[in-house]
Amino acid sequence: SNNSLGRAGLFAMALSSQYEVEIIGPAKSGDIWYPMKNMGISIRPYPWKRYPFFIVTIRKMIKEIDADMLIACKLRPTSFGIALIKKWASGIPLVVDIDDWELGFLYHSGFWGKVGRFLNFSNPNGLPYTWLMERLTGFADSTIVSNRFLQNKFSGPLVYHCRDTSILDPDKFDSDSIKTKLGLKGKRVVMFLGTPRAHKGMEELFLAIEKIKDTRIRLVLIGADPSVQSHIDRMKSNQDRVTIFPKIPFKELPEHLSAADILVIPQRDTTDTQGQIPAKLFDAMAMAKPVITTPLSDIEEVLGGHGYLIDPRNPVQLAKTIEYIFENPEEARMKGLNARKRCQELYDIKVLKKELELQIKKLTTEQS
Repeated sequence: SNNSLGRAGLFAMALSSQYEVEIIGPAKSGDIWYPMKNMGISIRPYPWKRYPFFIVTIRKMIKEIDADMLIACKLRPTSFGIALIKKWASGIPLVVDIDDWELGFLYHSGFWGKVGRFLNFSNPNGLPYTWLMERLTGFADSTIVSNRFLQNKFSGPLVYHCRDTSILDPDKFDSDSIKTKLGLKGKRVVMFLGTPRAHKGMEELFLAIEKIKDTRIRLVLIGADPSVQSHIDRMKSNQDRVTIFPKIPFKELPEHLSAADILVIPQRDTTDTQGQIPAKLFDAMAMAKPVITTPLSDIEEVLGGHGYLIDPRNPVQLAKTIEYIFENPEEARMKGLNARKRCQELYDIKVLKKELELQIKKLTTEQS
């Protein structure tokens, strides 16, 4: 029911042309994450409550899983943990995909915050159970990771977030007409995708927009939740230069992205970001959009010089870089085009499909 479905959905789409694929998993709201709700893949959600009631959900899922192979997307008890129990009970081969350092999300709250989280035994994805998952990765038949931090920690082949560059194709869209459709005609659009969180540099982004005098520049947030309003309320000026769009279906993402002149990913350097690579980076590259981001995790390597890097927590540098890009449109355009070429070569969904099929073939051979 949240963005954890993103990577799982990507894997499912990559494999669906050759295999019968189903996504299953706990969904706290009982619903499916809106952007991928109608992705054309069978999805079976299991509503759940905290322990001790979550035991009922585990038993139900274990009983109803019917597969020749399991891919657990997320090193969480509600994914890897349940899949591991099924593997032990049935012998079905299991691949664990680790796309984030889950403990990093739980470690950012300081000493007493960690103590409180460690004592939170009712949460199925709480710190003690997540800590245990890290120590059980060796029981999976294979491991896949999404960045080098995780590769150094858990080993396994590196598979970045990939994108279907035939769908995310800027040549299929007219930016000016899409801007008009979205009410952004004549605006210079600086876009942020996804749920606003502190570690994503939201405070720095709003401070940067405040510093820019060009009234044509509009900050557009796609998929923001109501919490973003607090950032807008703290702005001393330029509040009218922020436009918010709700969550959109994944199939509408290319059109909305085509309206962007710049995509911003101002990640902070925290335990939240050290073990992850932002998926939206690959969306921007596929759509040939100039990217402003910070050199954390594998971001600099992924971009290969075809983006704009700033220091974390530096709104002044962010504002100046936004202004620089609009002052140098041809340079920005070429960086975007070169980023797309790099994405087509290294991060297209066909690269992901090849690696997944290799893992499946390897484990199938070992089982036979």
